[in-house]
Amino acid sequence: MELELKGINDKKPLLPRKCVDINGKILYSEGDQAWNLIRLKKDVLNEFYQLKEKRLKFSYQMIYYRVYEDLEKAIKGLKKQNKALPVLLWLYQEPSI
Repeated sequence: MELELKGINDKKPLLPRKCVDINGKILYSEGDQAWNLIRLKKDVLNEFYQLKEKRLKFSYQMIYYRVYEDLEKAIKGLKKQNKALPVLLWLYQEPSI
């Protein structure tokens, strides 16, 4: 499986100055009736100061691999192309109350 980064060549990646390790919550959107809102914490905003600029536009691409082998191939491809490092995001279901 070849990693396809859509439009990455015409986009400028945001690069951290240091490792950022943050835990957060996914918020429920009444309008969408789904748990689909991820608010970036202050640590992320401090690391990526560009996100505070109202006039700039930002986008993201999320790829979720089902097996480690595909992820490893994608990382090797990124390394060969010398592309920006991806952000690792784990999704968890919290215990019910």
